[in-house]
Amino acid sequence: MKSSVRSLGWVPVMAAGVMAGASYPAIPADLTTPVQQRIAIYGPNSISIGWNTYQKLDRPCVEYGTLEDQLTSSSCSTSSTTYPSSRTYANAVILTDLTPGTTYYYKITSTNSTVDHFLSPRPAGDTGAFSFNAVIDLGVYGADGYTIKQDNAKRDTIPQIEPSLNHTTIGRLATTIDDYELVVHPGDLGYADDWLLKPKNLFDGRDAYAAITEQFFAQLAPISGRKPYMVGAGNHEASCQEVPLTSGLCAAGQTNFTDFANRFAELMPTTFESRSDEDAARVAANNARKLAKPPFWYSFEYGMMHFVMLDTETDFPKAPDQPGGSAGLNGGPFGSSPMQQLDFLVADLASVDRAVTPWVIVGGHRPWYTTGTGGCGSCQDAFEPILYKYGVDLAIFGHVHNSQRLAPVYDDAADPNGLQDPKAPMYIVAGGAGNIEGLSSAKIKTKFHQFAYDDDFSYARVSLLDANQLNVEFIRSTTGEILDTATLYKSHTERFVVQ
Repeated sequence: MKSSVRSLGWVPVMAAGVMAGASYPAIPADLTTPVQQRIAIYGPNSISIGWNTYQKLDRPCVEYGTLEDQLTSSSCSTSSTTYPSSRTYANAVILTDLTPGTTYYYKITSTNSTVDHFLSPRPAGDTGAFSFNAVIDLGVYGADGYTIKQDNAKRDTIPQIEPSLNHTTIGRLATTIDDYELVVHPGDLGYADDWLLKPKNLFDGRDAYAAITEQFFAQLAPISGRKPYMVGAGNHEASCQEVPLTSGLCAAGQTNFTDFANRFAELMPTTFESRSDEDAARVAANNARKLAKPPFWYSFEYGMMHFVMLDTETDFPKAPDQPGGSAGLNGGPFGSSPMQQLDFLVADLASVDRAVTPWVIVGGHRPWYTTGTGGCGSCQDAFEPILYKYGVDLAIFGHVHNSQRLAPVYDDAADPNGLQDPKAPMYIVAGGAGNIEGLSSAKIKTKFHQFAYDDDFSYARVSLLDANQLNVEFIRSTTGEILDTATLYKSHTERFVVQ
């Protein structure tokens, strides 16, 4: 979401007498030491593993196996890339032919790395219950971030040193690590573009942006290196600062979603091959794969779920972050044609066979139904008719820094069936995970709101109980308290939904 900084005129007022001070992490003596580890679901029976190093690797490799002391398999690549103004190189390796639902141990090849582990993906069509977390608008903690706007005294409780798990949301994700199988994070990772909000950074913007980026992904690594971490683009990935029409002042490499793409493009999937026995579904899935553009828009399947990641920032009519958009961030477009993302979405949703994956869930950054007055009208115009037509069950958004649950709704009208077999999607906003900008007031609500919370940091847990019942919980990060819970029932009697 937008910061409170709206004009570069703010800088000289605050800058007097302030020394530059970007808070870079220490560089390890062994420059091949893996940092900022992250994994993702890359395909059926496939996991991607990413990490950064302080030097380019000629051949990034990962050793792995089903026993911690017998890592008998290995996979390597030549993917080790960087961009101007970054101190690190992003490395990516793909592990394939994994046995579904199996614990694998892995070690990134280096003289200074340790063994970690992950659970390989459930196959599409697996009917076992599972949960995942929706964590959006999550920022760095410590000297460069992390506050609750409504209670600034709470800044004093935030540690300025490691361990990273003292971040309340990251800490709750750690203490509940066995309660969920993956995380979706559709946008706003780290808030490096908010370096302006700390006076110590005012003379050192180029390095402050890079330092916050390194800090945040190091803090996230205990979670993202253990659980598949599926990301999407948000406005805070677009540029070095979120002051409209100033991207031309940014350092090389700190515009146009550069770090986001460099870090995640080779880790996120395109689409999965259809497991349907219907030719039309397989053709649609193949078309969707050609149109996918990870990490901006893509889909994957996991057990009973077909999940689609949207890009609410660029690549649709009047997209807010693209050139000429309302946000003035001058990002994208990333497709080869103006309608590529929307064509992808239609093809991908048309390919879903509910006999294989009954639940269809989408994630994106900017909501159109929300508290306050910040709904994304162009997003609604572009996406909402498609989500309704193909019977999307749940839509997950962020951008507004609080937690919200709305009744199923379409075209600004509540579905008369409520949570009992609605045609319209159920909407949630899970933007309260915690960042330097604090929390957004939930006082102004729509008539569709059934829950809204802005008192403390929080996130959502989604549990697919069976083919017909899906449960959403909102969890308070500091205590683990369940703030709200609701169960959506869908009959899923039609294999291919068009309404």
